Amino acid sequence: MTDGSGTDGAEPVRFSVENGVAHITFNRPDAGNAIDLPMARALADIANRCQSDAAIRCVVLTGSGRLFCAGGDIGAFRAAGDDVEAMLLDLAGTLHVAVARFARMAKPLLTLVNGPAAGAGLSLAIAGDVVLCGASAHFTAAYGGIGLTPDGGMSWLLPRLIGLRKAQEMILTNRRVKADEAERIGLVTRTVGDDALAAEGAAIAQSLARAATGAVGAARALLRDTFQTSLETQLESEALSISHAGASAEGREGVAAYFAKRPPDFIGG
Repeated sequence: MTDGSGTDGAEPVRFSVENGVAHITFNRPDAGNAIDLPMARALADIANRCQSDAAIRCVVLTGSGRLFCAGGDIGAFRAAGDDVEAMLLDLAGTLHVAVARFARMAKPLLTLVNGPAAGAGLSLAIAGDVVLCGASAHFTAAYGGIGLTPDGGMSWLLPRLIGLRKAQEMILTNRRVKADEAERIGLVTRTVGDDALAAEGAAIAQSLARAATGAVGAARALLRDTFQTSLETQLESEALSISHAGASAEGREGVAAYFAKRPPDFIGG
């Protein structure tokens, strides 16, 4: 989190789409990419676009400057004064629209953690299906130090990624987790050198954009539900999902490509 109050009036989140890949970049570097209400609203609007735009096949989320995201903008909390409860409800609720859209969209999310992530920044960093982390990044829950509780889905996602015991330690003690440990405990997918992050991320994004997006989206849904359903329910969901995928254009193209001994064309197929 940060006490930064803003930047130079630039858009709080940069957004572009190229070759089927949506690029989302937090753009408040002078404030550590801290999340204020305009930034949360921009992110929610972008998440809606990513969910609904069929031309987008993969979404990449990263930060500008030295930090990935410092969490909530503490300066905005202080400025709210006696209205801080309503302000935080609005801020968290708006951010959670974006989190939910990213989680449920039928396309993969890749996060490139270019630097430290704290508070809701940690929540967003680990929300990716693939989380690539620069060596200089580190992760801190940060809420307890200022008397707050988690948001951004942290209390739901963190125990699922690293187990309840380690999640308790991170959230309750605010212990900082460095990049190498983050990979070791499953908080991130892989750690790479800072200089290699952009290139590695671009390669993964293009691979995901060329993949069978329908099947990827269905697999995301299966994985999302796995901790909440019985084995029998999950087996039924898998059977319905694979039968639907097999009958789809993507499934037919995949099988045809296999027998033709050629790479599948899921974009044109």
